[in-house]
Amino acid sequence: MRDTAEKLLNWYEKNRRILPWREDPSPYHVWISEIMLQQTRVEAVKPYYERFLAELPDVASLAAVSEDRLMKLWEGLGYYSRARNLKRAAIRIMEDCGGKLPKEPAELMKLPGIGPYTAGAVASIAFGACYPAVDGNALRIWTRLTENAGDIGDDRVKRAVTQEIAAVLPDTPFAAGRINQAFMDLGSMVCLPNSAPRCDLCPLADVCGAHDAGRETDYPVKAAKKPRRIEKRTILLIEDEGRILLKKRPARGLLAGLYELPGVEGHLSRAQVLAHCRGEGIEPLRITALPPAKHIFTHIEWHMIGYRIRVDALSDFFPGKQGGILADKQEISTRYSIPSAFSNYILYSM
Repeated sequence: MRDTAEKLLNWYEKNRRILPWREDPSPYHVWISEIMLQQTRVEAVKPYYERFLAELPDVASLAAVSEDRLMKLWEGLGYYSRARNLKRAAIRIMEDCGGKLPKEPAELMKLPGIGPYTAGAVASIAFGACYPAVDGNALRIWTRLTENAGDIGDDRVKRAVTQEIAAVLPDTPFAAGRINQAFMDLGSMVCLPNSAPRCDLCPLADVCGAHDAGRETDYPVKAAKKPRRIEKRTILLIEDEGRILLKKRPARGLLAGLYELPGVEGHLSRAQVLAHCRGEGIEPLRITALPPAKHIFTHIEWHMIGYRIRVDALSDFFPGKQGGILADKQEISTRYSIPSAFSNYILYSM
């Protein structure tokens, strides 16, 4: 399998993707990009990365940013705990590391939000360390190469694959980083996850056990996910003279600390919505049903219905009650971070 390193390096030099964080691979840039790329497609990350770096160009600015502003910059990327961990790690770096990311993977993994993969990516790409960065792409490619039928959701299998890849990495400075990125690109462009791999374009086809056996799609092996829990919710778009009512979610749990449109568990009828509003001290002038929508989280699906509710003089009742605020279009666009779960309803106010 040692031939894989040279083959990957040669392929990567000719076929690598041109990405903004690769063109200036400072430790900070690699770190931010790798956190953003968790659970998110490369093309989706690009504009967020550029906007984030324009406002928070270094560790010091990230450590000092307010949480509301950080959440607004992250809005739409999802998995908001990633952003909070970035800020927590930045504060730690400023306090304990002189404002510079550590070079060693073991030290990087002491920072919030950095696990073995991210530590390996930063250490190998930004600092030139001979260290693997094993993500889903590397796992898929390697289990096909070696016909490894272990469950890649099992930490023992991940550790074994990581050790096998580490054993073939050359110790030339930055070579491991290029190989780690080659795994990323090969998995995204050739050794595909959800369709037939393009083995005719693969530099490793002649050493791939799964390809030789005609069993490429049998790997990787992964246990079936548990079905998501379905939650029914009624979303309320409550408007008063160009402003809408927002609430801040609790500091812990799903979408912690973000702003949301008020919601009620279950699917409420128009009459039930009217009763709910009156119970909150709100007298609707008009209630209009909005189309249903669905949003998928990792373990939960929200099946939503919505109502647009026009009121008069809402400010006389509500600001400050249960965390409620009134926000206009400009504030929604620039100040308050509203998760994409509510995007199908927030557009009716814009």
